[in-house]
Amino acid sequence: MNSSDIETQPSPGYEWVALSVTTMGALLASLQGSALLIALPDILVKLQASFLTIMWILLGYLLITTALVPLIGRLADMFGRKTLYNLGFAIFTLGSLLAALGQPQFHGLDVLAFRILQGVGGALLFTNSTAIVTDAFRRGRVGLGLGVNQIAVAAGFVLGPVVGGLLAAISWQWVFLFNVPLGIFGTIWGIVRLREPVIAQGNQKFDWLGSLTFTIGLGMLLVALSLIAFPVWGQTPVIAFLALGIITLIAFVSIELRVAQPMMNVRLFTDRLFGLANLTNLVNGIARGATLFLLIFFLQGPYGEDPLKAGLMMAPFGAAFMLVGPLSGYLSDHHGARGLGTAGLLLSAAGLAGLATLDAGTSFWVIVLWTVLIGAGSGLFNSPNTNVIMTSVRAGERGMAAGIRLMLGNTGQMLSTAVAFPLVVSQIPQDLMMKVFIYGGGMGQNPGALSAFESGLHAAFLLFCGLSVVAAAVSALQPSHSPRLAALSAADRQIQQISHSDS
Repeated sequence: MNSSDIETQPSPGYEWVALSVTTMGALLASLQGSALLIALPDILVKLQASFLTIMWILLGYLLITTALVPLIGRLADMFGRKTLYNLGFAIFTLGSLLAALGQPQFHGLDVLAFRILQGVGGALLFTNSTAIVTDAFRRGRVGLGLGVNQIAVAAGFVLGPVVGGLLAAISWQWVFLFNVPLGIFGTIWGIVRLREPVIAQGNQKFDWLGSLTFTIGLGMLLVALSLIAFPVWGQTPVIAFLALGIITLIAFVSIELRVAQPMMNVRLFTDRLFGLANLTNLVNGIARGATLFLLIFFLQGPYGEDPLKAGLMMAPFGAAFMLVGPLSGYLSDHHGARGLGTAGLLLSAAGLAGLATLDAGTSFWVIVLWTVLIGAGSGLFNSPNTNVIMTSVRAGERGMAAGIRLMLGNTGQMLSTAVAFPLVVSQIPQDLMMKVFIYGGGMGQNPGALSAFESGLHAAFLLFCGLSVVAAAVSALQPSHSPRLAALSAADRQIQQISHSDS
């Protein structure tokens, strides 16, 4: 740890105060995502929006969040987490309010723009929340805090369809307006109660060139992946976006290796623990990113359910995730992520292999079994993986580490969508795809489309199963690491540095 990375001792019980603030943000964002799926039919009809606009309302949020989190992570290390986190809460709340004011004459494009504004707020929330929890839960207790925080994410996923169904019955606007009072309270609560336990080093410079090349390069890459999943302009623009994105990202790496204070310290990846944990996170993102999306599509298509019931049928996944996450987080403080994460990825692989056998006649309880395995596996993996990433860097780089982790996970999710959707829906007429995804109700009147959908679904889930096994192999290569012992060692070094400077 550098002498400039001084961690002050927060007041007793501060870790639970910090957790209360970040948990509210996680719950709000998770609720919004799953509740919005239920409101899509109303948005489509009331705003006279196209199917592609509806898809971009979902994808645009993820795209802007992914592109911004590394940049925000660096800013958090320079200027502190508290202000940026509270700003994120305020921007997310404003975006929610404006999205609720969407007008039919804009055909959903105004809602799309304000969802992107929500994404800016979400990027500020997600990046800083992980760093805030890590700063607060020290002395080897980070996994516990992250595991408890994970309950909010799972709870939002489980409650979202219920909340979305109740609010959409009134009006689709209430799915967004619901966020406003919670967002206002969360912003005020964060301003009043959050602290800055890590004192940022002085005389830091912002890496403008690196930030610009990274944002442009990753943005182009993510747009290309989105266009692969939902083609609009044909192959030529996709190839151009991919090529320019890759070239710009190569230039970004070259820049970062030369500047004294980079936006992203790419040399962190030379650390075996940090590098392998992030690689595992990326591969897991590809393997798991589109899984729940495809499963909801299956429940509304071959299974013939409406969006609300399909969302409720996903509750066993969220419940398993919620139960296992805190326990795995606590255990990871002592044992790291190698054993827990590897076991979780193999458990998810077993569930994905099971999903590759689904058809219209599969019993619901069989679906529950496979989704519980995936939910429990995800709970076993997520908190330990985040714990070792965040505790393998010094205090002044935690924002950067959080941004890198989120960026790689979200990029994996978008790559997963780009791979899965051509496999699953390429043989389905767009009008039928829109009907199934937006309204549900089945594919019984089109047996050819049903057969093509199930065949593509099986191929996608088998591919994801294989990728989960690859991620488990990468996880098993991580060095052994105890965050608790690492925290105690870092604390001893800081005490020695302070004593040396005093003498």
